[in-house]
Amino acid sequence: MPLHRPAAPSDFDAVFDLYMHERVVPYLGYDPMPRDDFRPIFQGLLDSGGFFIFEVDGRLAGFYRVTRYPGRAQHVASLGTLAVDPTLHGRGIAQTMVTDVLARLKAEGVRRVELMAESDNATALRFYARLGFVQEGTLRQFYRRAGEADFIDEHLMALLFD
Repeated sequence: MPLHRPAAPSDFDAVFDLYMHERVVPYLGYDPMPRDDFRPIFQGLLDSGGFFIFEVDGRLAGFYRVTRYPGRAQHVASLGTLAVDPTLHGRGIAQTMVTDVLARLKAEGVRRVELMAESDNATALRFYARLGFVQEGTLRQFYRRAGEADFIDEHLMALLFD
């Protein structure tokens, strides 16, 4: 039975290993780094109060971060820092994790969910489109990965609940 739970300090090693996995790290916000350099980043995720672990069969299968906007935009949530263990790809885990998150957010009164996806991450773009996310804009030349000459565009995508 899948389990969503807030991340805990004891999750550091599993989160670091997944975050720095060669098939995951290109699509998250930081370049590969030593374990000790990742500690303050992980602490920031914990301190946000919105960083969650998704477990399947008692092991970390993925993680994600949810941020709610304040004030007039309190009906909007941002979904990010999302990854699924590549050894588990093709088993529907991402689908289960994200649809569960979306159902929870909708039940909490969220009407709009936003996320960012890299323009060169065709798999993620197709996945989010299948879930009903629509590309609303592009942040051109938003960042550059270490060791690469070209900048990467980020697409802003959003899902509106009826």
